[in-house]
Amino acid sequence: MIRRFAVLAVIIVALAVAAPVMAQEHGEAAAGGGSSPWGLFAPAIAIGLAAALGSLGQGRGLAASVEAIGRNPGAVGPIRITMIIGLALIESLVIYALIIAFLLLGKV
Repeated sequence: MIRRFAVLAVIIVALAVAAPVMAQEHGEAAAGGGSSPWGLFAPAIAIGLAAALGSLGQGRGLAASVEAIGRNPGAVGPIRITMIIGLALIESLVIYALIIAFLLLGKV
């Protein structure tokens, strides 16, 4: 329960920090107005969170597959294939976050 509150607090702080970036007028940056330093902060947070949570997901998936193989060594083939597909999908989400971070960085 405390962990959920900690995660909620981190999300609220991240949204509060990102609020000045979202409040910027659309034409101000295009008209040569000063760029906000918070505009560089958003891609860094995006890729950092994606990499951290992606690695946690990969670790949990790998641990579960190793445990399953330990319980049933005869099912190594299907478990390994499912694990590799799952790890590839998790990694693709992190790569998508990297691409989005580059797109956000290009708009600053």
